[in-house]
Amino acid sequence: MAMEGGGRATGNRNRQLRVAADELQAVDGRDYPEDNITIVNTTTMSHPQQVRDDEWAEPAEGLLGTAVFDATGDKAAMPSWDELVRQHADRVYRLAYRLSGNQHDAEDLTQETFIRVFRSVQNYQPGTFEGWLHRITTNLFLDMVRRRARIRMEALPEDYDRVPADDPNPEQIYHDARLGPDLQAALDSLPPEFRAAVVLCDIEGLSYEEIGATLGVKLGTVRSRIHRGRQALRDYLAAHPEHSGAYSRPARSAG
Repeated sequence: MAMEGGGRATGNRNRQLRVAADELQAVDGRDYPEDNITIVNTTTMSHPQQVRDDEWAEPAEGLLGTAVFDATGDKAAMPSWDELVRQHADRVYRLAYRLSGNQHDAEDLTQETFIRVFRSVQNYQPGTFEGWLHRITTNLFLDMVRRRARIRMEALPEDYDRVPADDPNPEQIYHDARLGPDLQAALDSLPPEFRAAVVLCDIEGLSYEEIGATLGVKLGTVRSRIHRGRQALRDYLAAHPEHSGAYSRPARSAG
């Protein structure tokens, strides 16, 4: 796998996520004549901070292939790589961005999600394909956070001063410039487990039962994480009035 840049002038915006063709051939035996296959071109993908959550919709024609496979389990209807990406790339990238809070990690998570899906799709049991995508993306994010935390703690000297520096790093400067005072800033303040629960519930619209299945936790844990996550968001917004309009929890049943 490789990440290819689109030139210094345009930075991350022209990045394409690509995977070696032989990796796909090893999965489904189909011929992929090109050396690399484009997974997602982020220039054609709606960016989360540019689109309101209620504006997202799947293309009507895009759900047909996966829906048939999901309903029947017929291996003959198993979606191709192109079908998987075309139908679900926007949704996976949006979730990855909301969870990670930055484009670079969202791209990496999106790429890894589709690799995992494509390698496992032959063994997928019909049920809820989108729920499966949610579960893979969210678990990859949580694994990434835990791995980074472990590496960071192992690298710290015993006398490390845990007071954070005042100066923002380059990634934070880019992140703040891109997002401004919006929902993502508040979400970024949450612990990863709370953030995942709130994003899946209040942004992705999953029920508590679906979130429990996605995260592999009990219903009571889901309720607790969402409650505590929402409270943490309110506390953050109270302390940062410039973000006060960023979060408005939709009215919905508890699931």
